[in-house]
Amino acid sequence: MLFKRKAYVALADWKKRCNGSYAALLEGARRVGKSTIAEEFAKENYRSYMKVDFANTSPAILSCFESLSNLDEFFLRLQAVTGVTLFPRESVLIFDEIQLQPKVRQAIKYLVHDHRFDYIETGSLLSIKKNVKGIVIPSEEWKIPVYPMDYEEFLEAAGKNTFGILQKAFDLKKPFGEAVHRSLMRELRLYIAVGGMPQAVEAFLEKKNFQEIDRIKRTIIDLYEEDFYKIDPSGRVSLLYESIPAQLARKSKRFTIHFALKKKTQGRDEELFQELVNSRTVLPCYDCANPRAGLAQGKDISTYKVYLADTGLFVSLLLKTQTYADNALYAKLISDKLPTDLGMLFENFVAQSLASQGIDLRYRTWPKDGTTHSFEIDFLLPKPQGKLLPIEVKSSRVSPHESLDDFVNKYSSMTEGPVILSQKDYSREKIIEIIPFYFASFLAPKNQ
Repeated sequence: MLFKRKAYVALADWKKRCNGSYAALLEGARRVGKSTIAEEFAKENYRSYMKVDFANTSPAILSCFESLSNLDEFFLRLQAVTGVTLFPRESVLIFDEIQLQPKVRQAIKYLVHDHRFDYIETGSLLSIKKNVKGIVIPSEEWKIPVYPMDYEEFLEAAGKNTFGILQKAFDLKKPFGEAVHRSLMRELRLYIAVGGMPQAVEAFLEKKNFQEIDRIKRTIIDLYEEDFYKIDPSGRVSLLYESIPAQLARKSKRFTIHFALKKKTQGRDEELFQELVNSRTVLPCYDCANPRAGLAQGKDISTYKVYLADTGLFVSLLLKTQTYADNALYAKLISDKLPTDLGMLFENFVAQSLASQGIDLRYRTWPKDGTTHSFEIDFLLPKPQGKLLPIEVKSSRVSPHESLDDFVNKYSSMTEGPVILSQKDYSREKIIEIIPFYFASFLAPKNQ
């Protein structure tokens, strides 16, 4: 089943802008649809295409890449082995899972300069040390991040035009009314349950039950964990990954490595966490220790929270690592009867919605005067002229909102449009907008 994807649009922009001067690099986690997007684009935009899947190809094809010193001979051999005819400036070569052949990735520089054909690379774990060791990363790569399907892509796949209606309603700043709002929240909760992994979405559209959808998602999680063990056979990366739901449930102000590994953090553990981030399976959200310096300059790289790149996988990981009964959790999620401690699912949805639009996630935590407690703003977004949009996520009660009030008081000159994201219909409390979760995507700044 083919879905309309935003990365496809980005590929069209690459082809128009670059005209063969850069190779397109589709990068993202495993199973987010990179290969499908690349091949569908090739079919529809070129006279012919050749796909070389380095995860599953023949020794005869691999032997063609042993020497690229003579490109005329290289292309002749490759066409002979694959049976695909290539036409100058009318054909594209897809190098799938390019991280498995670092030397081929390095050769992209020479292939692009030859300018005979276009090139699309796809890859996961691209930045992991062993996948870049001993090579020069080509500067001739036009990077296109591929995320799990976002809410807009999910609705379009389901044949619904709801997202355009949501955009208009958000612009008007008007409530929908109770009946319509309940229906829209139910649609959103379905997305949170299914997630944006194309295989899970396909199963949902084929009307498979949640037990089967969950099985598909767990298979993807198992695939990720196999990759983590390749990165570190001790299993520490896997432990870091599996601890994310528990760490968010603790309502801790930061992700702590020692909580996941049950030991004092060492330098190598920090490196492994960074490799987890590089796998694109998680979304780090860094504390902005000094908002007045701006989100980039105020970033504290030692203090962060971590979300999963796909909220549907979050649900399945929660089932794997906690004691919730499978059917019970899905039924409660869809019927809006989640226990309050699972409000973190909505927080993860917001993180995914913002990150899929290219937002570098930031939050802010600071001590509450005279107490041992802290205030926290869940997300900070940039606004024009150096302004900041603070966002507080509340899955159940909207009030009180002390953290948001204190942030506005501290940074009134640089705060614009403070927001509470909740399951409630649109409303306003003085300068604070209370916005339903299905509007989350529209909070991201345009032209980011």
